[in-house]
Amino acid sequence: MSESAKTVTGERADLLETLGKHRYFLRYTAQGLSDEQAAATPTASALSVGGLIKHVTATEQQWMRFAVDGASGMGAGDGGEVDWADGFRMTAGETVESLLKSYEEVARHTDELLTTLDLDSAHPLPEAPWFEPGARWSVRRVALHLIAETSQHAGHADIIRETIDGQRTMG
Repeated sequence: MSESAKTVTGERADLLETLGKHRYFLRYTAQGLSDEQAAATPTASALSVGGLIKHVTATEQQWMRFAVDGASGMGAGDGGEVDWADGFRMTAGETVESLLKSYEEVARHTDELLTTLDLDSAHPLPEAPWFEPGARWSVRRVALHLIAETSQHAGHADIIRETIDGQRTMG
């Protein structure tokens, strides 16, 4: 969390601490990797450590736009949209360093929002076959989703990293 963010306690602090912990696990998988290693897909999956960091960054940014602006904010961006497949892989010109920097910036912005937004504020989800019609998510539910998404992909990245050079996040 940024130094300028207010001190938080209770549920909000727990959400921020848990999200931060899983972000750390994901970032740790990239520690010491070259750009080539971070782009590598050494498992049966088409995923790479760098691609996962890129995906989680975009996902966090998109869901926080939803938390602020509702479904209309999810498609609105800053021109950084990529095609679906490229959202999961490193593309020309991307480096581990640039992906981690972007992730850090998005995380800082998310943390600032989660210290100020009303956790009970909710918006209808966008229409999609994977969402129940008429469902609404609160800012709290968005934070929980980000924790789950980050945790899941940190695990994927850990397996990929272990395949590359034997390093593991834990153990």
